[in-house]
Amino acid sequence: SKRFSTKVMFLEAVARPRWDAHRNQHFNGKLGIWPFITTEAAKWSRRNRPAGTLVTKAMTSVTNMEYRQFLLDKLLPAIEEKWPWGSNRVIKIQQDNARPHIRPTDPDFVAAVARSNFDIHLVCQPANSPDMNVLDLDYFDSIQSLQHEAASKTIDELVQAVQESFERLHMYKLTNIFLTLQMVMEHCILHHGNNDFKIPHMSKQRLEREGHLPVTISCSPILMDALKAE
Repeated sequence: SKRFSTKVMFLEAVARPRWDAHRNQHFNGKLGIWPFITTEAAKWSRRNRPAGTLVTKAMTSVTNMEYRQFLLDKLLPAIEEKWPWGSNRVIKIQQDNARPHIRPTDPDFVAAVARSNFDIHLVCQPANSPDMNVLDLDYFDSIQSLQHEAASKTIDELVQAVQESFERLHMYKLTNIFLTLQMVMEHCILHHGNNDFKIPHMSKQRLEREGHLPVTISCSPILMDALKAE
């Protein structure tokens, strides 16, 4: 509709990609993306759809009960299935401070984690700090740019386009965003917790072509001197 743009909420989970000693793919960091949708029978007949046909509808709001169920039924099993063998099994799931999100001490979540083979904790990102979240930092925008290439007329087509965009996006993009996140953390410290700075850049594509893209960002001498001065 020209007057109303259909919106669908998703739960997405990613982690830092891993490589083996020869820089081959070991873990692409994509745990999954799941839409908040429901399916119900149509009450009325239309030209191309008789009454009783199952119709997909977007959930207009998500409660903490529904969010909790997604964590238990979708995210935790995805971690069990996809987490790379031999990696650290202490995992922190970062969530923002949206109202439907559950507390880190939620008894159902804690009980589910206790039955798993992982030590998983829920943590909340700092308030009013979207740059401290890899999804808000750039990953959502990257997926959306691919999704816009597909013309979606129904909710099912929109969900499919988003999920295909999630799978198409290269793991190197996710790696680069995690490197940017490290630089954002450094700038947050230099600005005493404020976010009044531009997103830093380090020519990651050029470094990648030259084979010099770092795995992690070391603290700059300026930051070290600032911390010592305090």
